[in-house]
Amino acid sequence: MLRIGMLTSGGDCQALNAAMRGVFKTVTRNAKEPVEFYGFEDGYKGLIYSHFHLLTDDDFTNLLTVGGTILGTSRVPFKTIREPDENGLDKVEAMKQTYYKLQLNCLVVLGGNGSHKTANLLSEEGLNVVTLPKTIDNDLWGTDMTFGFQSAVDIATRAIDEIHTTASSHGRVFIVEIMGHKVGWLPLNAGMAGGADIILIPEIPYDIDRICEVIDKRDATGHRFTILAVAEGAISKEDAKLSKKEYKKKLANYKFPSVSYEIADQIAKKTGREVRVTVPGHTQRGGIPNSYDRVFATRLGAEAGKLILDKKYGVMIAYKNREMVPIPLKEVAGKLKTIDPKARIIKEAKLMGICFGDE
Repeated sequence: MLRIGMLTSGGDCQALNAAMRGVFKTVTRNAKEPVEFYGFEDGYKGLIYSHFHLLTDDDFTNLLTVGGTILGTSRVPFKTIREPDENGLDKVEAMKQTYYKLQLNCLVVLGGNGSHKTANLLSEEGLNVVTLPKTIDNDLWGTDMTFGFQSAVDIATRAIDEIHTTASSHGRVFIVEIMGHKVGWLPLNAGMAGGADIILIPEIPYDIDRICEVIDKRDATGHRFTILAVAEGAISKEDAKLSKKEYKKKLANYKFPSVSYEIADQIAKKTGREVRVTVPGHTQRGGIPNSYDRVFATRLGAEAGKLILDKKYGVMIAYKNREMVPIPLKEVAGKLKTIDPKARIIKEAKLMGICFGDE
């Protein structure tokens, strides 16, 4: 009997179900022995507290186009994973005991950065683990692409697209706040696809005066509106110079809902223009996966299933140079794939006249 556990951890995204379907179908159709799949509910919490159920073919019928995750998900911060819970339970030991109680041959984890830290920890503790790269931020180290990203780009792009008509009608400055707390892959791609005039990402600290110069220049040359795609983690040059302690202190006394509203306030005061902020928020994680993510997640799932059948563990399925390849979890955990401010895509965007607030 081949017994496999599966969980989805961290923020939800499109194609989680498609990826699990790929794993399930590959293993059950190619295994030379009976197979049991156990789905852990609400991420690592299900593994910690033994909340699980048996998965069958019926669970994966008509699932390819369904967004979200049929297993549920949650965030169990890696920084607290070694700390006992409120009842004194050792979380790591509890996960191991659940694994052994079910006599699992492998644990499949679909998650992003924090999830991979925990997956690597469990691998180091002796469990057989295979992971798939999930995050709308596309910031997971070792892979060129994560599933969920392209669907989120589509949604964020549509938000910018639909702002264009109202922005031009009223002659306003519009800020569309795109998810991206630490990295800017999503606002960068959505901003370029949506024709944003200014894109602000965490990797390139901005100068508010430079932003206002661009808005004034567009106004002077007859452009009635300006659209900014702003990462939720965008940071000014002044704030970037602060220590972590100083920056946390500023945020503790922050009077704005987010950085986009602070930027809007500064633009209004410096230029006299009307500024509006639109926040698509969690719509970027929701809805059905696009065709790219359906195919991509299915391929990842199939490759993960093959690794399980070949008894190759302790790896993440990565997408490198248009090929699916396994890479050791220890090379992925704890690393973030950020945007190089000198990257070709940034240079190309600047050649098109897009401003990043830095020059």
